[in-house]
Amino acid sequence: MYRQIVILTGAGISAESGLRTFRDQDGLWEEHKIEDVATPEGYQRDPEMVERFYNERWQQLHSGKVEPNPAHIALARLEKEFDGQLLVVTQNIDDLHERAGSRRLLHMHGELTKGRCPRSQQTFLLTDHFGVNHTCTCCIPAQRLRPHVVWFGEMPIGLDRIHHALDSCDLFIAIGTSGTVYPAAGFVDTANHHGAHTVEINLLPADERSHFQCHLQGKASEIMPKVVELILSDKSIGNDSFDMPLRG
Repeated sequence: MYRQIVILTGAGISAESGLRTFRDQDGLWEEHKIEDVATPEGYQRDPEMVERFYNERWQQLHSGKVEPNPAHIALARLEKEFDGQLLVVTQNIDDLHERAGSRRLLHMHGELTKGRCPRSQQTFLLTDHFGVNHTCTCCIPAQRLRPHVVWFGEMPIGLDRIHHALDSCDLFIAIGTSGTVYPAAGFVDTANHHGAHTVEINLLPADERSHFQCHLQGKASEIMPKVVELILSDKSIGNDSFDMPLRG
């Protein structure tokens, strides 16, 4: 049925594992102003405060209380058993997809578990918190590593690869993301333009302005295992094959 699949995941899938979504309705990121902790200018003003912010996220991720949920595990199963092309694109900076077993994965907004050299852009795996002693090994003198996170005003990672996959996919699924912030907001239009079946999975009801052909409302941890079963059984995702509220 489907041979080339692109799946976009957002904050909603991680929230079901106990990670708070970064941006609240009041525009704050975990009680911090976005411009203070999520912009290059904020980092230049106070790198220590920005490091503390991401260290708190790092600690939560490694607290032993946050684990992949059934949606992450279902996506890893799909990668293992699907014999077509698959790319999972995540807006999340956590490593829950990797912990579940996903490898065909692109972090378009960076990774919390890595630091980046501001000069060479080389990335380094972090085994503990950010600090003044975290420096690169690629430059002389060594450069202080910054969080490997795409901040506002910076270009997301891997857009050429993402658009190449969208141009040829026959199924595009967005999970737990509002889909209102560009460039990710345009992914559904690209997929639709090239004839793909487009499906949105979200806790919220479908937006009347949504360009997705189908909307599945509910928890990703409950829906995705069923969706993966459909895909692996060569069945379409639609009213006649999915027993839950569906638009399209």
